Parts: sequence; structure tokens; C-alpha cells
Amino acid sequence: MPKIRVMPTLLFKDVGLVKGVAFDSWRRVGSAMQAVKVYNMREVDELVYLDITATNDGRPPDFETVDDLADECFMPLTVGGGVRTVEHVRRLLKVGADKVAINSAAVEHPALIREIADRFGSQCVVVSIDARRRSDGTYESYTHSGRRPAGRSPAVLAKDAQAMGAGEVLLTSIDRDGTMQGYDVELTRLVSDAVSIPVIASGGAGTYAQHGGRGRTPALLARDARRVPGSARAGSRL
Repeated sequence: MPKIRVMPTLLFKDVGLVKGVAFDSWRRVGSAMQAVKVYNMREVDELVYLDITATNDGRPPDFETVDDLADECFMPLTVGGGVRTVEHVRRLLKVGADKVAINSAAVEHPALIREIADRFGSQCVVVSIDARRRSDGTYESYTHSGRRPAGRSPAVLAKDAQAMGAGEVLLTSIDRDGTMQGYDVELTRLVSDAVSIPVIASGGAGTYAQHGGRGRTPALLARDARRVPGSARAGSRL
């Protein structure tokens, strides 16, 4: 079996890291810097840092915080939240981000994906797609931290993102987020079958036995340090 990347994510809200359930019921869980140090020791493959209120607050990314985290981070770092311009991307890469994730801007201004890819390369463009299952069993994509329907299915959004030059898709199941009930395999398969670029599965990380049957995704994202083994390179084989 190919090696699966294990990618913890840090969710930043207001003044610290948080965790929640289904993009709600947020609770404080500590310091971003301390979390980075923990994941350094656990030798995870990559790290994702998302400011989940920047877009809704109309703020740009916190470049100073990203600079501090990147200095401490031993693994590749993906940063998202509030990214709306090529200049935002340039500054994030300059202070140490390896990749930049865009969500709301990818839906509202899809040409931004092409602009970033043309200037910095597709390898640094991650399009983040948050999806929720409808009552009829189909899926709807959302922007603005799960608040606004995007009007497109996640598979269509992923195909459009790939066509514009995205290098990866970060796919989060809003329904499974924080539940530890396992990834939404059907959602992951629908999107991974629609594109040829890597799809990172997120939302619902629980026991390692649940990671089987995940479609073609080459990466698993967890939002709880307890779901990441002491050596992520061992755990990533699940």
C-alpha cells in the first residue's frame, strides 16, 4: 500500500487554537506554538494551520503568527484563512508557508487559483472544500467556515479547481468534523474519482481501523493530537 501522509491541522479562532463539532461548539485547546512542538516530536508528514474567522471578519492572514510558527515547524506547512489575493500568498510564502489553502476566495474569485498557480506553481495551491450532505443524500459545498452554500457540489468544485491549476484538494466533511466517527468515505470517493490531483480527507478522524476504504486519497488529516501516533510514519500506513 502506498504511504499515506498524516497531516494534523491547527484551527485558530480569535486568540487561540480551538476544536469543535460540525463547525460549531468551539472550545479552546491551547497554544499553536506548543502544538507545533508536539507535532515536531511526533514526526508528522505535514501540518495545516487554518484561521477559521479571518474571512468572516474581513481580515487578511496573520503573517506575524505564521512567521513565528514556520520558524519552529520542522515539517511542510500549509496556511489558510483570509487568503484573498496573490499578494497574501506571496507574503505567506515569504514568511515560511510551503502551501496556501484557499476556500471562500476559490468560489467567489476562481481566477485567483490560476493567478496563484501561474506565479508560484500549482504545488503550493491547495483548494479547501467544506461539504455537507443534503437530505437527499447528495452533497453541497460551503464557504465562510461552513456558513454559506456555494451552489456547487464538491466534486464539481474540485474539478473546476484542478482545471484552474490547483495542486491539491483539502476536503472536509462538515457532518463528520470533530465526531471521531471516521471519514466520510463516500464523499471522499466522489471527489477523488472526479480529479487526478491529490485529495486530503478531513473530518471524522477516529480509530485507525476506520481509515480503510478511504477511496484514492493519499493523505489523512486529523484535528486531535490523540489521533496522531507517536511516530506518524507508522500511523500513516493505516
